[in-house]
Amino acid sequence: MIPHLFEDAHITALAHAYLAADYRWEFDGQWRELAIGQPAPMPEARFDAAEFGLLTAWNPHSVIRTERANRVADEALQADLSASGFAFRPGFAAAHNRSWREPGWLVAGMPMATLDALAQRYGQLGVVHWRRGAPVRLRLFHGQPVGWPGSAWIDWIE
Repeated sequence: MIPHLFEDAHITALAHAYLAADYRWEFDGQWRELAIGQPAPMPEARFDAAEFGLLTAWNPHSVIRTERANRVADEALQADLSASGFAFRPGFAAAHNRSWREPGWLVAGMPMATLDALAQRYGQLGVVHWRRGAPVRLRLFHGQPVGWPGSAWIDWIE
């Protein structure tokens, strides 16, 4: 029972951190903001796509790895995105104080199931996703933790 409670506390802390993170993507040399729970008109204006996502290959399951290991994984993810044929741009997620930062990729047009599979291939606990005209959401690949206070912007995917 104690390991399960520890896991729930850990996942709850991560979910709070992900909700509070800064998310950005690059276009025309400028970093542009994405916000969980808010619409994202800028990428929607730039890409003719029904769905969007932001994912990374860094630090699988939020366990810190060396920069070299993260860069190797990121290069593999970039190759997978190039092969997919979907438009993508650099992006990142970071703590407000920048004590944590993970480069990633904003992807336009990739179906949610494909985005989920790609994120899980790279060991990610979650991915940012939204459909055109809808608010940006988090998809976390874990059951909802016991005691989770709730958020309208997280989809728990077991």
